[in-house]
Amino acid sequence: MKAHLFLASLFVFTVLFSSCNSETKKPIALVQNQSLNRELVLEVMQKHLEAISKRDLETLESTLSPEGNMQLILPGTEIIEKTSGFMDYHREWFKSNNWTLKSEILNSDVGEIMASVVVESIYKEPERDGKPYFNRMHVSYVLKKTTGKWFVIKDHMASVEKSTYSE
Repeated sequence: MKAHLFLASLFVFTVLFSSCNSETKKPIALVQNQSLNRELVLEVMQKHLEAISKRDLETLESTLSPEGNMQLILPGTEIIEKTSGFMDYHREWFKSNNWTLKSEILNSDVGEIMASVVVESIYKEPERDGKPYFNRMHVSYVLKKTTGKWFVIKDHMASVEKSTYSE
């Protein structure tokens, strides 16, 4: 009886000790993985933002989901769906070369497979209806990890401040 009690106690102790030991290792691995994910997300976002500023359609498309799932949400328009719709919109916009766009990443929240990034962008045209034009925007992006890589799947822009021009 004592031998059974001893063996049962030893078993319980071993299980508890091994589970505590593995729990202490998980947070370290998780922190390292979160740090790597954050770094990779910010790299993709920087590449995406630079591609827009440089009107580089090929690089821009490389930051979008190869599965084709994408949403572009702009004020006063219906949602533009799919990577193809996003690229069509940007292809048309990039035909004009009288604008500049400067962007800064404000914050990010990165998980294992999903991430969000908030960006402030300043869009400028030297002349619109005879006057300089600007639009300061906050843009929220959602990224998703697919086959080990991060891709932009949502782009939602909101104007914060913009110049007025004659209507």
